[in-house]
Amino acid sequence: MNLPLNEDRPKAINSCPALRAARSRSMFLIGTVSWFALAVLGLWFLWGYETTPGMAAEAPREWPAASQIHLAPDYPTLVMLAHPHCPCTRASIGELGSIMAHSQGRLRAYVLFVRPEAFSDGWEVTDLWQSASDIPGVKPILDGDGREAHLFHAATSGQTVLYDSGGRLLFSGGITGSRGHFGDNAGQSAVVAIVNAQVPERTETAVFGCPLFNPQSECQVSIDEKLKR
Repeated sequence: MNLPLNEDRPKAINSCPALRAARSRSMFLIGTVSWFALAVLGLWFLWGYETTPGMAAEAPREWPAASQIHLAPDYPTLVMLAHPHCPCTRASIGELGSIMAHSQGRLRAYVLFVRPEAFSDGWEVTDLWQSASDIPGVKPILDGDGREAHLFHAATSGQTVLYDSGGRLLFSGGITGSRGHFGDNAGQSAVVAIVNAQVPERTETAVFGCPLFNPQSECQVSIDEKLKR
């Protein structure tokens, strides 16, 4: 009378590996879906960060009389305001190099690196400074305490303004398509068109970079650098 029960027992025992395999497949599926969801979420946040512009300047329509930068007498003058520790600005300086290459010597350009008064000498001399100095026709300049940046109403690293020889504003904005993005974009195309006596599609563009003056921005200095202050 106990034989049927004994016959059923091996069946129950043999079903355990199948259950374990099913559970393993379920856990793998859940893990895969979770990883995929996190990856999509991360890409979404990254995309949002890269495509969110900073505060654009309402640049003065006439060259600021108090500026220590001298206008070129016979061709346009470009000024870029930059945070020396902003990783986004590396692309802006790269695009400036492209602009200079297409300007055929008809453009004077400055990159003004903002250094807050509290920071030590040399804080502004980073790889971005070196990159700017390596571009023919571009002169990097220290902007102590952001004096020039305030004159041009700049708030975001990478803000670029272009004035003609008479001091009239021709362009204001950024010269990258998004944060840290290299490649053709509306700002770069506009400046090249203006310098080459063509009509640009736009004279104002969004600026993608870190805040110039916000101490809570992504451009925070390292702990070691803070200890030097």
